[in-house]
Amino acid sequence: MEIFFMRSTSFETLIKSLNPHSLIDASISKKDYVPLDLSISNSDLLSYDLSSSEALEDYILSHLRKNNAKVAFGGYIERRGIYNRSKHFNRPNPEEERNIHLGLDIWIAAGTPIFAPLDGLVHSFNNNTNYGDYGPTIILQHSIENHKFYTLYGHLSVESISNLEVGLEVKRGDKFASLGTSKVNGDYSPHLHFQIIKDIQNQKGDYPGVCNQIDLEFYKNNCPDPQLLFKLN
Repeated sequence: MEIFFMRSTSFETLIKSLNPHSLIDASISKKDYVPLDLSISNSDLLSYDLSSSEALEDYILSHLRKNNAKVAFGGYIERRGIYNRSKHFNRPNPEEERNIHLGLDIWIAAGTPIFAPLDGLVHSFNNNTNYGDYGPTIILQHSIENHKFYTLYGHLSVESISNLEVGLEVKRGDKFASLGTSKVNGDYSPHLHFQIIKDIQNQKGDYPGVCNQIDLEFYKNNCPDPQLLFKLN
């Protein structure tokens, strides 16, 4: 246990030391970003039908206007009610219900270009078409200072994976994808789901982005807070 803890701390220290490219247009200042709370404790959401991607988008656009912002972000380890609509996340046992979000969401318009934050290779990709799932998804593999790890990009456009090849080199700052509409992204308001993954566990083109309470400690360790990398707060 002690050795594993030391390795984990070393990895997180490495992530904090990196200088990533912005996931979206780098000319958008951090002051134009606003935190977004989609947790079950946000009473403002009670007046919205969160089973509707249109209603969720209305809420997000209203939040952006209210804060004079261009981009909304947040969601790491946030317990959300927006997954209740999907059988993909529901389980008979409440403790097994997947409702704790494991990545960083960037809420902005469909079609927005996505840029690689770090040098890497295309590890895998897939169109995850379950209702409420990622839709088109790309996973990049990175190797830095003897650490191999992965970053996942979900809710992309179909075009993002149409001519992609496993093993393709992607350089920091390369435009390699774009955001999808609600028709292809799992029926969500347009956004990017970004996630850091230490051990991909033999998965390809997919990895859990939402977990249950039982598995939370494992996923918190395997998928550290993306804010260590981007420092948007």
